[in-house]
Amino acid sequence: MAEWISNAMIYLNNIFSQFFIKFIVSIIILLIGFIIGRTVEKILQKILHEVELNKNIKKAGIKFPIENIISSFTKYFIYFIAVIWALTELGLTTTVLNMISAVILVLILISLVLAIKDFIPNIIAGFFIHRKRMFKQGDNITVKDLKGIIQKITLTETEIKTEKGDIIYIPNSIIKKEVVIKKK
Repeated sequence: MAEWISNAMIYLNNIFSQFFIKFIVSIIILLIGFIIGRTVEKILQKILHEVELNKNIKKAGIKFPIENIISSFTKYFIYFIAVIWALTELGLTTTVLNMISAVILVLILISLVLAIKDFIPNIIAGFFIHRKRMFKQGDNITVKDLKGIIQKITLTETEIKTEKGDIIYIPNSIIKKEVVIKKK
């Protein structure tokens, strides 16, 4: 019996030692990955700024801070690789990857729903307005407290020019819901 307990203790000590070593290696992988990610982000940010990527993209009509987006994406991609590598070292890769994939999928779906929650009603209202031919370009209308002449009707919005010369974009879903007075 004493020999069995001794063997069990040696076995448990071995398992604990192996797990501890794997845990330390995983922590080191994470630290190195995070350091590399931050360093690459800063270097890439400087290179893209030297090339004046934002200015060149702005000339093309795109107003996104593309330098920041590219460098941040690269940093997080390196972080992701470091985390996967550390999890692989611990033997937890598949379980955690499945959980991460599920969370990312849910976040993408929530983002899509939030992004299109106003878009779809505007499209439906735009189809309704076009189909019923309720208004046309040049009509003088009043919606809520806004008075003006219709400049353009698209599927998502109606462009109105006020008496002061201001251009106002009204979502088609609002035009569909509100009382609209059409003057002749």
